[in-house]
Amino acid sequence: MKQKLILAAAASVLAICQPIAAQAFELGVVAFQMSSETHARVANAVEEAAEEKGWDVVVLNSNGALPTHAEQIESLIQRGVDGIVLAMSKPVQFEAQIKEAKEADIPVITVMSGASPDALFDIQVNEYAVGADAALYLLGELGYSGNILTERFDSNVGTRIRGKILDVVLGENTNVQVVGSHSMARTQSWRDDVRSGMNALLLQNAGNFQGIWASFDGQAFIIDDLLKEQGMQKGDIAIISIDGGPETYRRIKDPNSMLTATVAIPFEAMGEAAVDAMDRIAVKGEPKSDITAGPYLFMNADVVDQTNVDQFLQ
Repeated sequence: MKQKLILAAAASVLAICQPIAAQAFELGVVAFQMSSETHARVANAVEEAAEEKGWDVVVLNSNGALPTHAEQIESLIQRGVDGIVLAMSKPVQFEAQIKEAKEADIPVITVMSGASPDALFDIQVNEYAVGADAALYLLGELGYSGNILTERFDSNVGTRIRGKILDVVLGENTNVQVVGSHSMARTQSWRDDVRSGMNALLLQNAGNFQGIWASFDGQAFIIDDLLKEQGMQKGDIAIISIDGGPETYRRIKDPNSMLTATVAIPFEAMGEAAVDAMDRIAVKGEPKSDITAGPYLFMNADVVDQTNVDQFLQ
C-alpha cells in the first residue's frame, strides 16, 4: 500500500512538472554596446534575473553598430522568442523592428532607450531631473561663477537631455561660462573619441577652467585619467558626471582622482524590473496598466559624492 502511495505521489509530481516544462520562456536581450559598463550592467542583471526564474536567455551585443542592432532584433523575432528586452536601444531608428515584434506578439520592454508606441514601455530615470541634479551640483561646486568644459553625447536620448538641461541651467546662471566643449560622435571607438577630443580641449584651456561636466561616467573616467597625467590633484577642479557604479564610487573616494560626484542610476534594478514586468505581463497575463500607465516606468537616481559614497561602496 505504501509503495502504491509513493508511485502515485511521483506521478503527481511528474504531472505538475510537465506543464511547467511546456511553458518554458525564452527571453532575448540585446545590449547596444557591451563595452560600455552601463549597457553590460543592464544586460547582465536581466540575464541573472531571468535565469533565476528558470527562463532560457539569449544575450546579444550589437557592439555599438546600428545595422548589427537591427539584425539582432530581427534574429530574435525570427527565432520566435517569447519576449525581448533592449538595453540602451534607439526606438526611433529601430521603429520597424519593434513594430515587427509587436505584430509577431512578442512583447518588447526597453531600458534607458526612450519610448516607442510598439514597445510595452521604457524603464527610465527622469533624465530631466538627473540632468538638473548634475548641473546644479557642478554650479554649486563653482560657487555659481567660473569656466567649465563639457563632454557631450547627443546620439543617445538620455545623455542628450542631460546636456539640454545643463544649457537651461547655464542660461539662468550666466556667471558660469562654457569655454570648450567636445561632443562624442563615435560609438564603437568612443573611448578614443573622448580621449582625443578632451585632450585637445584640456591643452587649449589649461588654467582657464574650474569644472568639467561629462554626460556619462565612462567619459569622466577618461578625463580624470588625462588630468592625472597632467599632474592635477583632487580639489584642483570639479568633475561631475552621471551613471554610478563600483568604478565611479572608487574614484570619488580615491584621494588621487578628480571625479567629484555622480548621479547614480540603478541599472541593476532596472534590469530586474524588466524581467519582473515581462513575467507579470507575458507569463501571468497582467495588464500593462497594472505596472505603469504611460510609456515610461520611472525609477529614482541618487547624487553620490564624498558625503555618502561609503554607503554605495558597501
